[in-house]
Amino acid sequence: MDDSLTQCVTDSPSSTITTTTATISAPPWSCRRRRETCPDRRPISFPALPDSPSSPLPFSSSTRSLGIPQISSSLPTFHHFFPFSSDSHGNFIEQVDDIAAQTKTVAGDNLDPTPWHLFPPKTFSGETRHSRLYKILHCSYLACSHSAYKYNPSVKRRRSDPDSAARKCPEFFRWIHQDLEPWARTGISAGHLEEAREFAAFRAVIVGGRLFVDLYYACVQSRTMFTIWGLLQLLRRYPGMVPDVDMVFDCMDKPSINGTEHGSFPLPLFRYCTTQAHFDIPFPDWSFWGWPETNLNPWDEEFRDIKRGSERTSWTKKHPRAYWKGNPDVDSPVRTELLNCNHSRTWGAQIWRQDWTEEAKGGYEKSRLSNQCNNRYKIYAEGYAWSVSLKYILSCGSLALIISPQYEDFFIRGLIPMKNYWPISSTDLCPSIKYGVEWGNAHPSEAKAIGKGGQEFMESLSMNRVYDYMFHLINEYSKLQTFKPVRPSSALEVCPESLLCHADSKQRKLLEKSTAHPSPNPPCSLQPPDSDIIKSWVQQRRKTIKDIEDMKLKTHTH
Repeated sequence: MDDSLTQCVTDSPSSTITTTTATISAPPWSCRRRRETCPDRRPISFPALPDSPSSPLPFSSSTRSLGIPQISSSLPTFHHFFPFSSDSHGNFIEQVDDIAAQTKTVAGDNLDPTPWHLFPPKTFSGETRHSRLYKILHCSYLACSHSAYKYNPSVKRRRSDPDSAARKCPEFFRWIHQDLEPWARTGISAGHLEEAREFAAFRAVIVGGRLFVDLYYACVQSRTMFTIWGLLQLLRRYPGMVPDVDMVFDCMDKPSINGTEHGSFPLPLFRYCTTQAHFDIPFPDWSFWGWPETNLNPWDEEFRDIKRGSERTSWTKKHPRAYWKGNPDVDSPVRTELLNCNHSRTWGAQIWRQDWTEEAKGGYEKSRLSNQCNNRYKIYAEGYAWSVSLKYILSCGSLALIISPQYEDFFIRGLIPMKNYWPISSTDLCPSIKYGVEWGNAHPSEAKAIGKGGQEFMESLSMNRVYDYMFHLINEYSKLQTFKPVRPSSALEVCPESLLCHADSKQRKLLEKSTAHPSPNPPCSLQPPDSDIIKSWVQQRRKTIKDIEDMKLKTHTH
């Protein structure tokens, strides 16, 4: 053991764990509520952990090719490291249990669901209580001491492409400036973040190329884990380039920082979507790195599969009807209304209710996205808020019929009606779908070109571009901070090894597949802010949508 163990744990002075070879700081003893003051606890003495070659820490070699020493899924029992009977060392075991019971993890241990969007608490089956305790302690406090990816300023990236400096970012990256405009004059203070915490599920702080995370609430499924993994991969993609930054995130669906309530003091809260009436800052969603609960692969791989599936059937042989398959039972008025459009002859649409329980039992084989590109038209309908399905629908190359969205993720602002998709009115839903299908069938080459335009847009949004967007968003955000980011006393370091350690086998498989590699080139060149360009895009989009509505009215009149 070496003293570097102290680098990946919290340094709260009130609660210190002492081993015979290293000092490990335990988490502050706060707990049910972030702001309450909790009593100090007595220091706990741990025995030395085995560090001889004959007693290695439980890393497996399954990810050695990626350069990541992975924690074995078959972890040793708690007594491998703490070989004492509960009879003779009952008090010690109780204290260890107490630490583990108050250590919050990216897997969701010891975290309540977000109070603003409740869901069943997470459970961990298939493990004994002691093995779970050991896993929490080992992954949270020891795994990062073995990290292969602590930033080393002496390590240089591979030689850059000489033409890379001239590579500009996609035009829609200009929205980064627009999203951060509320703080352009005032900057972002520590007070802003303190207030924003009340709406956050976790806080992510990057200092010196290392990531520290303070967890407040659990998010549904594995969103927290995969979002944080994305941040770790950004640090790996651009080593030494990501600035020190302090951010708060919510990983549930609906924006919460509305302009009416927070207009005088907007709060900088990152999430997956926003609206024109909210200050929430859109950030790439977790599914870009995979979605284990629905068997979706990381984005680049999933896109390739969908595109191959779309090419199995030529445009002329695709069904000349609109298609939607999803869950309407998510408090979505649009999806509820969409069920009324399920008639091929009347509305030209096939609407399928997704039974998630049955799909899960069958391993989602009937829901493979690459098998859902057999129609010329695919419908996008928002769910409880925005839906991750948008990128997969566009990837098919079918003409995407996008029902006028209320919510915006980070890339939807780059889509152009009649170039990348066909707009559908939410106030005249079924007739709008019918008109879109009829127009497409009457203009097959134009409809095919628009569908191809949507697919090409998504193909251009590779993970390289996603990391570029993340980099520039965080970089521009960091310039607005009026304080120096420091590691919160209640935060733990998260590194690739510790996150893989917490992951189950299914999660780990996707995380490993989505591992980034250092880029040989710098990020794309971000265009300067220009609100006039943004306004012109919005105005042109509205005009095109109105023109289509006028075309529909003329058709119905005749």
